[in-house]
Amino acid sequence: MVNARIFISKTKNIRRRIVLTICIATIFLVGIVISSFFIESSKLGVNLTLKNKPPSWGDLFGTDWLGRDMFARTLKGLSLSFGVGLLAAFVSTLIALIFSLLASIDRRVDAVVSWFIDLFLSVPHIVTLILISFAMGGGFKGVVLGLALTHWPSLTRVLRAEVMQIKATDYVAVSLKLGQSRLWIAIHHILPHILPQLFVGFVLLFPHAILHEAAITFLGFGLSSETPAIGIILSESMGYLSTGMWWLAFFPGISLLIMVGLFDVIGRNIRKWNNPFHSNGF
Repeated sequence: MVNARIFISKTKNIRRRIVLTICIATIFLVGIVISSFFIESSKLGVNLTLKNKPPSWGDLFGTDWLGRDMFARTLKGLSLSFGVGLLAAFVSTLIALIFSLLASIDRRVDAVVSWFIDLFLSVPHIVTLILISFAMGGGFKGVVLGLALTHWPSLTRVLRAEVMQIKATDYVAVSLKLGQSRLWIAIHHILPHILPQLFVGFVLLFPHAILHEAAITFLGFGLSSETPAIGIILSESMGYLSTGMWWLAFFPGISLLIMVGLFDVIGRNIRKWNNPFHSNGF
């Protein structure tokens, strides 16, 4: 009885910390996205009278060689990265869900799905992403499609392993004996069980998608140079670092890492919520 009370008390304490951590991280992310909508257009425009100003209380991230406010540009870039990551992660998660459910229907389909997973994982991520983005003409559409079509294999492999375990359960065998189709079993028995892993995978795909979008944009294969994307900002700042304008790359780079870290914190804490003791070493 005492052990049960201790177990319940520990579970409640762990989950309180998890909820608090998720709420704080979510508030920061929502604040970044919402604040970008209130930025004045003048902050993003050229103002040569304010060019090359170092960070100060008036200009938190300083200004660039055209007098543009780096704080405003960074917020816009983070908001754009959020949108790209949201679309790419959603499409990747949808692809992973479809493939994992197809793998449960038939062995031959499962073999084809496994072959596709191995094929995509055998090629370096960034190479496939650049090829797809370049083939689709680059820009927002090319980047989103490239990210979506390259980030599903790892999640599909995790979901497929979960599907294989569920297929071996007794209630699935009973459903087959009662004449239920494999598609019915996939929708009514398998899908509800993999939804938690699916949601965690969706959240954890965000940081990967955001970082890869910034990487290929930095290399010149992503978003167009007219957009205030983080990759564009970092790429443009490289030519000015040798002149001492360190803030042009430092603050946008740190802001991107913070945003990615917040998504990672949310995803890991959601996973801890499903199994708090296992995730905390108990």
